[in-house]
Amino acid sequence: QVQLVESGGGLVQAGGSLRLSCAASGRTFSRYNMGWFRQPPGKEREFVSGISGSGGSTYYADSVKGRFTISRDNAKNTVYLQMNSLKPEDTAAYWCAASFRLTWNSTYHRAPAYDDWGQGTQVTVSS
Repeated sequence: QVQLVESGGGLVQAGGSLRLSCAASGRTFSRYNMGWFRQPPGKEREFVSGISGSGGSTYYADSVKGRFTISRDNAKNTVYLQMNSLKPEDTAAYWCAASFRLTWNSTYHRAPAYDDWGQGTQVTVSS
């Protein structure tokens, strides 16, 4: 089990940027595939982005492709989500999650593929 703590959320105007961070406990962070999910108000939780343990594979939801960038620093046990050109529809609670599943590369977009979750951080984009 890994403990995850998100930070970096806040209020930003449309067109602005935020960088979310997710700090993980444990000494084997590079073995965890990581994902970011979000839940907009009144909607279901949705996949945002994922990154493999080595950082060699990244995935994005169509709605954020070209605007968001996921990265990780395994030496710092941290995964990041750089969010640029933010839109009001990006307003949501954001969670990072860790997966140990061998099937992750085919299920990265599904919440059940993840084993541990952070507490979440709120992102609000004003128009």
